[in-house]
Amino acid sequence: MQIYLAVTPGEYQSAAKYSRLFAHVAYRIGPESQLLRQSLLLQTRGGLLALGDRDAPPISAPEALCAGILRECARRSYTGVLLDFEARPADDRKVFAGMLAQHLRKTRRTLYVPESCAVPGAVPLICTALSGGSFPQRLQEAVRQFGGAELLGLDVQRLRMDFTLPAKSGEGRPLSEEEFRSLVEKESPAVFFSQELCARYFTYMQGQETHFVLFDDESTLRQKLKTGEAMGFSAAFFMWPEIRDIAPKLGRL
Repeated sequence: MQIYLAVTPGEYQSAAKYSRLFAHVAYRIGPESQLLRQSLLLQTRGGLLALGDRDAPPISAPEALCAGILRECARRSYTGVLLDFEARPADDRKVFAGMLAQHLRKTRRTLYVPESCAVPGAVPLICTALSGGSFPQRLQEAVRQFGGAELLGLDVQRLRMDFTLPAKSGEGRPLSEEEFRSLVEKESPAVFFSQELCARYFTYMQGQETHFVLFDDESTLRQKLKTGEAMGFSAAFFMWPEIRDIAPKLGRL
């Protein structure tokens, strides 16, 4: 399994000692489907081009955007592309992703996409942050759906979620790093491990309400990686801001 650390140019040097493979979060979609790039070190080579679409316009010229990406991949010796699409992709995003996957395959490069943007020829990334069900079963279902673990990757998202019980919707409130740390310091809770979710949890009271907090630490993230690797998943992705505080405990990825 290839493990990538997604970093911005400004974070690269601080993250470099924890990984050998990087997805460079330095690219976005500009007007008229241009490929826009942040400042990168001149010597940046290898890894993946990570393309974001936050506040981006519709992709009106997908071929032009594909061409710009292919030129940048050749220039920087990138081995593939990560599409960091935050919302459920609209039709223009999926058309572009399908076109890019075919172009990259011709140059023996790989396209990684969110599961919601799965297109032929790309590697869908299965999110590891589950709030219900069974983590191993979720991966097994994805393997059956997409036809093989080697065709899939893991989107290793660090879970920090606060649920007010009973959580009928299954939706909780995401906690920032500061909120989570402050809550743990205040409550000094007894922490337990969920084998099914492969995550840790604790409960606390706030007035008359019972809260259930589900979270990942370095050991649960490692266990999720091992589970995916044992099944034969081809790749996994971490976002540097999510693991920065536990990077020394995680060790080199």
